Amino acid sequence: MSQGTIENFSALAAAIPNEIITHSLLTDVLLPGGKRLALLTLDNGLDHTKPTTLGPNTLIELHGVLTEQKARAAAGEIDALAVTGKPHFLVAGADLSGVKHLSSPEHGAAMAALGHAAYDLLADLGVPTFAFINGVALGGGLEIALACTYRTVSSGANGIGLPEAFIGLIPGWGGVYRLPRLTGPEAAMTVMIENPLNNNRSLNGVAAAKIGIADALFEPADFLEQSLLWAGGVLDGSVEVKRPHAVEPNTDPAVAARWAAAAAKARAFVEAKTSNAAPAPAKVIEVFEAGAGISQAESAQLEISALTGLMQTNAFHNTVYSFLDLTQKRSKRPAGAPDAKLARPVTKVGVVGAGLMAGQLALLFAKGLKVPVVITDIDQARVDKGLAYIHGEVDKQLAKGRISPDAANRTKALVTGSVAKETFADADFVIEAVFEELAVKKQVFAEVEAVISPECILATNTSSLSVTEMGRDLKHPERLVGFHFFNPVALMPLLEIVRTEHTNDVALATAFTLGKALRKTSVLVKDEAAFVVNRILLRLMGEVSNAFDDGTDATVADTALRTMGLPMTPFTLLAMVGIPVAHHVSGSLHAAFGERFRVSNNLQVLIDNGIKSLWVPTSEGGQEIPESTLKLLAFGSNPSTAEELLLRTQDALAQEIGLMLEEGVVAGPEDIDLCMIMGAGWPMHLGGITPYLDQVGASERVNGKKFHQS
Repeated sequence: MSQGTIENFSALAAAIPNEIITHSLLTDVLLPGGKRLALLTLDNGLDHTKPTTLGPNTLIELHGVLTEQKARAAAGEIDALAVTGKPHFLVAGADLSGVKHLSSPEHGAAMAALGHAAYDLLADLGVPTFAFINGVALGGGLEIALACTYRTVSSGANGIGLPEAFIGLIPGWGGVYRLPRLTGPEAAMTVMIENPLNNNRSLNGVAAAKIGIADALFEPADFLEQSLLWAGGVLDGSVEVKRPHAVEPNTDPAVAARWAAAAAKARAFVEAKTSNAAPAPAKVIEVFEAGAGISQAESAQLEISALTGLMQTNAFHNTVYSFLDLTQKRSKRPAGAPDAKLARPVTKVGVVGAGLMAGQLALLFAKGLKVPVVITDIDQARVDKGLAYIHGEVDKQLAKGRISPDAANRTKALVTGSVAKETFADADFVIEAVFEELAVKKQVFAEVEAVISPECILATNTSSLSVTEMGRDLKHPERLVGFHFFNPVALMPLLEIVRTEHTNDVALATAFTLGKALRKTSVLVKDEAAFVVNRILLRLMGEVSNAFDDGTDATVADTALRTMGLPMTPFTLLAMVGIPVAHHVSGSLHAAFGERFRVSNNLQVLIDNGIKSLWVPTSEGGQEIPESTLKLLAFGSNPSTAEELLLRTQDALAQEIGLMLEEGVVAGPEDIDLCMIMGAGWPMHLGGITPYLDQVGASERVNGKKFHQS
């Protein structure tokens, strides 16, 4: 590095004064046969639950240590160098809490260049280098390993991948160039594009070894010892390293063709997943594709340029806010949650109902809490059907190897059924999941309250009805809480916990403790119609539905919001939610809030005629609304353009969220964003929703101020 570069890096380090430094701790190890290996352990000195990360001070220290080892290698003092981490971590990636404060392009470029400066030393130290992947290796952490000559991985390691496309960046420290040459272009695109955009999936050690990221796989109990022995074997020639997946596109036209095909497939995946609304995935593919015909040094320049640009985008800062501030921090400290010490122990759960939702809830409680769960319904046939569904779901998980036979048998044994609500007499928590009709739910609670203990907490899974009204005739409405899951229950992480004017802290604390035990993201919401997610989604769907009813072309209406990069179009969402459900919730919202939620006569027509989706697939692979459906519907003569509908929807969302915050539905806009991300799959690159509305001007157009003042 030149002196000028050192000064740039020093200025960069000064920009993040509170970095928790991951130190490069060095120990010499004498291998069997007399070879000397410098073992570099990355450790931040914190306990084993706190991940190691990479900030500028960390990378400067790493660069300095590697520079010293390069000199030792040249002097013949060491025969190899290996990098590993503290227990459970190699490195968890860049320090996003620090990186998000790098506001200038110069600092962004320096951060990108600094990683290359350090990693290039690993790639060209003068002696073989090894990475012993003992745990989490994400982003820059995996790129450290990729820069080494050889790699081992622990079979107990989890969290291995390059998630940069997910957080609005690219694997900019050599990963986008080196990974496909080890694994082949197809697997590399899975790791760099498909996994990040599929809810930020990662690999475990076994999977990483299988696709060629690692050269050897060892058990966790003696992973370091086995890795050192293996490294010794490589150095003395007794171990032959084979890489069946390794390719080089520069010299093989067939590989170059595979490279192009993998890029094309990835582009189609990104288009389907994000409508190309987020810039990072496209940039990953662009640099990956260019890397097929250039050198690693040339690719490094592309990576630095791409990182510098992406770090200045709203998408990156929105994603860091979504990922770090919301899903990693706020979700773990829910606003308004009472002291957990107030929670009552739950040793038995009752579920009123035996339908699909009730079955999902019963299975979730049995697996998550490992306590007895009893379901009830009005006749034995329904109960038996519910139990059969639960057993069938357990059998599916067993067949896929997700649970052991013993765990499957234990889960089945925990769930029982009855037609008598007296079976709830010793339950600590009873949740209803019956038909979404207020009178039915009130009757259920009256029957349940007559048999449960005074300490038992009551909960409702209603999606839109008033929890307060539901408990109005209860003797103890203070123990009633809303416990709203999202479908499918096992997969959707959000839990809206609803507090009425009567709900006490004991009931709330118990609800939050249960939510944590079930591994859900719990958000406290006020008892207002449809709470958070459904209220916002129905406002959005209502704007699109109104435009369609007013005469806007169906394709225009359904694709007008495409630039937002939502997980699905409004008409697709309508079909997934179910037209009857959407119509019912719209009615509840209309009753509560008036004309902001217009009830569509056309939706009622679709319900009356048994039509479950506006779109149907065509023989050419597209979709259309059948002429027979269109003839049933009535349309106005006031169509909108896509631009007009997008603007109107942005303003409607800003208005609705502004009103929700005024009403105190949640503690702040952060909770709105967290709900939309975890409950509706709202894109992280939008920051959930409120940063997006700030950035497009809707917040100020409608409310006269931004949701986030910065």
